[in-house]
Amino acid sequence: MDGPQASQSAANLILLGPPGAGKGTQARMLQERFGLVQLSTGDLLRAAVAAGTEAGKQAKAVMEAGNLVSDDIVIAILRDRLAEDDCARGVILDGFPRTTAQAEALDGLMAESGSKISAAISLEVDDDAMVTRVAGRFTCANCGEGYHDEFKQPRTEGKCDKCGGTDMTRRADDNAETVSQRLKAYHAQTAPLIAYYDNKGALKRVDAMGDIDAIAKELTAIVEQVVA
Repeated sequence: MDGPQASQSAANLILLGPPGAGKGTQARMLQERFGLVQLSTGDLLRAAVAAGTEAGKQAKAVMEAGNLVSDDIVIAILRDRLAEDDCARGVILDGFPRTTAQAEALDGLMAESGSKISAAISLEVDDDAMVTRVAGRFTCANCGEGYHDEFKQPRTEGKCDKCGGTDMTRRADDNAETVSQRLKAYHAQTAPLIAYYDNKGALKRVDAMGDIDAIAKELTAIVEQVVA
């Protein structure tokens, strides 16, 4: 398969995985290959507020009051977005659903148009290895080139290979303790979703600790199955 084909059925995917698992990278590759649209909850909310849609106005009022946007409002915004032409081939949902109640609401929304979630793909990680991966990251403050304490040091210590800059920075939350806490929170939050989609026969598991291209190959095979 070289690209999107008119005869394909829609592929509606959910990517599950903790911060640092590579969801964003893989979603972009799937978008390009299959013509899918990545939908991030945060982006959808901002776009709806900016566009002044009915659901966007409700979301704006809730957020300005310092409250969390309800599932009903998120579903309404998602309903509006899914009705747009570019979503006809399918979507990749990022950041939604986060709970089984949201998953059930999403199923109801999909059923309205005779569609469904084709696959919920869990990017499986090794927690200890993830802590090492994320906590060791640093970047060149000048050009943004990425490095790692263990896996990718600059050829000359303290000097960027790409631009020669010497100012290296680390994200404040890229430390072992914070990453460990994020992973614990993710597993606690996502475990019910894993069970929910597993019971529906829609769950797919992919080892996300390997090479990016190898992971992309596995994901591609999964998507090719559901759009066949």
